[in-house]
Amino acid sequence: MAESPAASDAAPFTKPHDIVEAAGLPIGAGNMKPEYDLRLANEDLAPLRKQTWSSYNIFAFWMSDVHSVGGYVTAGSLFALGIASWQVLLALLIGIVIVQVFVNLVAKPSQRTGVPFPVVNRAIFGIRGANIPAIIRGLIAIAWYGVQTFLAAESLNIVFLKFIPASAELLEHSFLGLSALGWISYAILWVAQAALFWRGMEVIRRFIDFAGPAVYVVMIVLAVYLVSQAGWQNIGLDLSVGEPLDFWASIPVMLTAIAIVVSYFSGPMLNFGDFARYGRSFAAVKRGNLLGLPINFLFFSLLTVITASATVPVFGRLITDPIQTVQEIDTVFAVLLGGLTFVIATVGINIVANFISPAFDFSNVAPRKISWRMGGMIAAVGSVLLTPWNWYSNDTAIHYTLGLLGALIGPLFGILIAGYYVAAHQRIKVDAMYTMDQAGPYWYRRGYNPNAVKAILAAGIPTVILGVFPKLFADMGLFDISWIGNYTWFIGCGLGYALFILFERLDPKVPTFEGEEGVSDGTVDGAAATAQSEPPAISAEIPVHEATR
Repeated sequence: MAESPAASDAAPFTKPHDIVEAAGLPIGAGNMKPEYDLRLANEDLAPLRKQTWSSYNIFAFWMSDVHSVGGYVTAGSLFALGIASWQVLLALLIGIVIVQVFVNLVAKPSQRTGVPFPVVNRAIFGIRGANIPAIIRGLIAIAWYGVQTFLAAESLNIVFLKFIPASAELLEHSFLGLSALGWISYAILWVAQAALFWRGMEVIRRFIDFAGPAVYVVMIVLAVYLVSQAGWQNIGLDLSVGEPLDFWASIPVMLTAIAIVVSYFSGPMLNFGDFARYGRSFAAVKRGNLLGLPINFLFFSLLTVITASATVPVFGRLITDPIQTVQEIDTVFAVLLGGLTFVIATVGINIVANFISPAFDFSNVAPRKISWRMGGMIAAVGSVLLTPWNWYSNDTAIHYTLGLLGALIGPLFGILIAGYYVAAHQRIKVDAMYTMDQAGPYWYRRGYNPNAVKAILAAGIPTVILGVFPKLFADMGLFDISWIGNYTWFIGCGLGYALFILFERLDPKVPTFEGEEGVSDGTVDGAAATAQSEPPAISAEIPVHEATR
């Protein structure tokens, strides 16, 4: 860090990155260059100067994403589909390996360039067109941010009811569909998450480094306790009821299980570049994904089904919700430890999956007016306005609102992958993503790549139809092909990928910069690439103590 003039006469002036550190911002802030248009860039969206996340940090990210109440229930539900346990495990493995492959694909452009998901999309969708995937992903994240905060509030309610019995009276009073106690718990968690987010990416990294392992410890303790109560001989991996399916009948169910796994991770998978950009190398990101996805997810799934299986002999019924399991134990220590741990787990997944994404996405819309922090707070406020507790328990509402937006995640993913790996040949001119110059390579037509816009419409419309209307027809008693809704991500991804390549072949728009210098070609890590073009020192008229005020 540069010294102030009072401390040293040798270096009275400084460079932009010294100002960033002197101002107390996290190391790794954006490499803002004088030529960047402020309508497209701020310290959060600019290419990173330093990338410090290790494989463990990426591993911890996935632990926070997997180790949640939703992840627990999802994994447990797969073992109750009516197929053999080895088939479930095989489906889990295939599904999570698919996720790992796709995550690595979407991670590379952001890690190599050091920019977040919405900025990478400028090279494919155009300078202005990148707001299309950003806004869609941001809206989905807002909805699920509210849901996850509500679920964490339910866990906190248990703690209040156990230690403050009089708080039960607050359940009798409600406002906008939520009890007074629910509002108190929701407000506490809303403020806590906002405060954590406000501290910046480094503090978030340290939190998820702690949260994932902490949930593992509690899950293992819970499993050991229940197994000791039930007896190992009474533990089975088959949670299904009714007659087991034969081999051929089980194949469609296995395919459904695979699709459920991929769909569950489709949100964070799409914008994983927001985190991969911090990886110190692409190799470190891939190692973290290997540890955090197939290895971690399979172990967590086994731990989940063992715990759920033990609830049958211990409590006389199958419980697949860990919060209810903790309630059934009904001891002060169990309620306190379990309740607070699952609060931490839900906060962890909420921060990484539903807070950071809209923060970058909304900042990308108007960087000069909306900072990363402001983008996150827009999402936080929006989550309250949606009153998620009113529609979360309504399957139809979820299907027709989030289903419509969720069906677009696949096409967006397919277009991004086709654009970067096929059309652009992994070559991106980073600085060109921060200019509004109409002669720039990513201006396309009025800031939009017409091929990307056509691809999202041509792939998105049929995907939305397949995701929404089959259930409508089934509800009307006409015919039931609602099973196809489990595969909309794959359908949309394939359509988006194929159609974008087709449109680019017919009328090429994405530049490849063959033979040009100053281009990220997918071979050099982001920080190393951007370090080659340091911005000039700030004018000598601006001393450090003035610049850092």
